[in-house]
Amino acid sequence: MPKAELHIHIEGSLEPQRIFALAQRNGLTLPYADVEALRAAYAFEDLQSFLDIYYAGAGVLLKEADFFDMAWDYFQRAAADHVVHAELFFDPQTHTDRGVPIEAVIIGLHHACQRAHAELGISSRLILCFLRHLSEEAAMATLEQALPLRHHFVGVGLDSSERGHPPEKFARVFARCRELGLHVVAHAGEEGPPAYITSALDVLKVERIDHGVRCTEDPALVQRLARERVPLTVCPLSNLKLCVVPDLAAHNLPQLLDAGLCATVNSDDPAYFGGYINDNFLQTFEALPQLGARQAWQLARNSFEASFVPAAQKQAWMAQLDAVFAQAADAA
Repeated sequence: MPKAELHIHIEGSLEPQRIFALAQRNGLTLPYADVEALRAAYAFEDLQSFLDIYYAGAGVLLKEADFFDMAWDYFQRAAADHVVHAELFFDPQTHTDRGVPIEAVIIGLHHACQRAHAELGISSRLILCFLRHLSEEAAMATLEQALPLRHHFVGVGLDSSERGHPPEKFARVFARCRELGLHVVAHAGEEGPPAYITSALDVLKVERIDHGVRCTEDPALVQRLARERVPLTVCPLSNLKLCVVPDLAAHNLPQLLDAGLCATVNSDDPAYFGGYINDNFLQTFEALPQLGARQAWQLARNSFEASFVPAAQKQAWMAQLDAVFAQAADAA
């Protein structure tokens, strides 16, 4: 089925093979003997233990061509999974703090987006994310650095360590982004409490909540999310790998859908969490037998509804989706 992916950290799509290839190209030595040794290190206890390896892996990205190659790898995988639209998160501070020019980051990704549209027919958008474990002043400086390339990204997000870094820490920079006409989203309610979701909505005034699975701990919040049709970009395999849920059979995706929330399925950091978007669908649906064709259709439809594209394009994709399910029903 056609689908949109709205929660993909492009640095999190950096496969071990590509990490080693870029390290060799850039004359870097990795602290792992080979691809398998690196992959074996992907045993995470929580979000922070993942981030430590994630930032280390991103250290091989130095030049515009590196960012292009990383994103092009992702787009080829996305095309195989019938993704027709992708909104890519990228973390400029992860790179500029190492001396990489922000232009190399954004232009490299932009060129991959152009090629994906021309050769694969995939529509895409870039969303610049601020690292929440750093200061708001650092986020504001990053925004100013990026503004000459404003035409290459459509929004901003907030990611990295959630615990101890509430959304309101970034109130001023998000207000500035809204003034600039940028879309705004934020990670909330993954490891952080439901109150962080409320703060993201009320203080940052975000249009989407990334993750948001802990909302079910607050019934009034669930009602609000359903009433206001706030999208949640849920990432099941990420939740499993980072111990947000003990197993996929315990995931609350069915409850989110039953409550009428605009939930979507995404891959987050697929190279580290064991699967791209179709893997997330297949493994989650296998673990949760109450999910069936209707829920698959709803999740895909929600992904188009929640995307940052014109209404006419959303409707065209939804029509494609309906046609796929009608064809499947006829075949059955």
